[in-house]
This record gives sequence, C-alpha cells and structure tokens, in this order.
Amino acid sequence: MNADNGRPALDKIAYLQLTRILDDAAADAEIRSVIFRGLDGCFCTGADLNEFTEPRLYPSLITAVTGYFRALAAFPKPLFACVEGEATGVGCTTLFHCDLVFASPQSSFRVPFVDFGLVPDAATSILAPLRLGYAAAFRFFCLGEQLKARDAYEIGLVTDLCGEQRPIDEALETAKRVSRKPAHAMETARRLLRNDVEQLNRQIDCEIALFRDALDNEATVRRLRRLARLAA
Repeated sequence: MNADNGRPALDKIAYLQLTRILDDAAADAEIRSVIFRGLDGCFCTGADLNEFTEPRLYPSLITAVTGYFRALAAFPKPLFACVEGEATGVGCTTLFHCDLVFASPQSSFRVPFVDFGLVPDAATSILAPLRLGYAAAFRFFCLGEQLKARDAYEIGLVTDLCGEQRPIDEALETAKRVSRKPAHAMETARRLLRNDVEQLNRQIDCEIALFRDALDNEATVRRLRRLARLAA
C-alpha cells in the first residue's frame, strides 16, 4: 500500500504511483487481479498530514488524490486487500473498493476524518452505508470508533478473518482461482455486482470539494498541523 516509497502513509507521490499501477494493470490482459498489501505489521496509517497543512500543495495534491479514487472506482478487475495491523484514513477507505478484504486478527480499522475536521473520501459516503448498514457506518465515520478485526468482520468491512494462514497467502490463493476463470465473464459479473462508476465519480468529486472547503478552515489546519507534529 506504500507504493514503493517505504512509508506507511500515503503522500502525493504514492497516490500517483498507485494510480499508474491500477491503470497499467487494467490495460494488461495478463493481469487478472490486484492485491493491496502494506508494510509488515501495518497496512496504512492514512494520508501524510504534512501535505494538508501547506495550501500551496493543495491543487496538485487534490488532483493526485482524485485520480487515485477514480482509478479505484473504475478498476475493472478483482481487487483484494491484505490487512495486517493498522488501516487508518485513506488506507481504510480504499478497502471499500476491494472485493475481498483479508485481515489478521491483530488488525484495526479507523477513519478519523470528523475528528480532524474533515469529511469522508473515496465515495465512502455511498459505499460505507451499503456495505456496513447506516448505523454501523455512522458509528465508524461520524463517531470515529476504532474497529478491531473481529468487529470489522462482523459488520462486513473485513470479508475474511484469517487464522493460521496469513492474509497474503489467502489472497494469493483467491487470485489463482480468479486466474483460472474466463476473464470476460469475471469482469462482467463483477461490474454487474458493483455500483455505477459515474455515480461513484460524482460522489468522489462532491466529497473532494467538501474536503477542500474544510481545508480553508483555519481551526482545521491548526489541528492538522498539531497532529502532523505529533506523528513526526
């Protein structure tokens, strides 16, 4: 999930790298599925908060983030995620675009957008209520509750809670099963099961606009700067 930048958080470069990886994988007929995997012991700690404290960085950052979310929404092949450890913020909202999420019992999940003075992203304002149910989505996003792996499994955020077998091993086995099935039928069935891409893109644009508005709030920026210092 770190897009080869060696860090557990996502910055502008990571968003661009991930978008390119998804676009290349979508165009390559030899690639039948994609697996997201973070660093050992940590899936993703969220966005690099330092980038949200510098207004001069906003235009290029917003472009990179939007491109990544759109690539997720439009990706035509199965997406799997392996979570071992923390999945926070954008590292967690990415999971709502994955068809299956394999997690270790030690994993945890949190989306602290409201606590930061921000709003949900990646079209999760549509995807989360559909996947989790409204009340669970409200608790998760609006109250900022952290979910342990078992809790995330029980509400449907995690689809496979791994025991003796590692998440990556289960994901690779599932990817092998996908590779043995007719590609066109697999992609067509997946498309029929999922949300309309244009609807998701409209929601992504709406969320991004609200996110950008939130960054114009001085109190929010001060809060983000304080959190960035604590994370340093």
